[in-house]
Amino acid sequence: MSNILHSQGGGDVLAHVAGNLRRLRAKAGLAQTALAEKSGISRRMIVAVEGGDANISLSSLDRLAAALGVRFADLVRDPAHETRENIDEVTWRGAVTGSEARLLASAPAVAEAQMWLWSLGPGDRYDAEPDPAGWHEMLFVTGGVLTLELAGRMQDYPAGTFTVYSSAQPYAYLNRQAEPLTFVRNVVS
Repeated sequence: MSNILHSQGGGDVLAHVAGNLRRLRAKAGLAQTALAEKSGISRRMIVAVEGGDANISLSSLDRLAAALGVRFADLVRDPAHETRENIDEVTWRGAVTGSEARLLASAPAVAEAQMWLWSLGPGDRYDAEPDPAGWHEMLFVTGGVLTLELAGRMQDYPAGTFTVYSSAQPYAYLNRQAEPLTFVRNVVS
């Protein structure tokens, strides 16, 4: 399964992204073409996302947020929530029932810190695109066994263990077990 943000049905996070992107782009005084040039995301994709007609990768959302001078959380959160301390939005679902990533909250760091609650069903995986230089992830496994694929190596982390690594490289989360996997993911930039 890719790192694409997929529609989950009515009133989901893609609806928030569509409205937030339109509002934040207008606030920045940028036309869609100017945002496309600044972010490296095609104008066609921006039009489709703003119209609620496209799925978009999480890394592309990061690039749009950077081009707008806002945080990733500002694009995905429900606009009715005034702060980033309680976002609680599903932003990814896997191919296997029970696999999802839920952005719980975001707090300021040098640039930003995000806290996620992840679950992967048996046999599912998430393949990530590299984050910008200087970004890191901290993972704490709460149930099952996480297999982290990093730099071509696979390492298992059972419940109760953790790891910290640079996410400015390709990586993947895998559940190679017959039971569900749950873990907390902190992203720090």
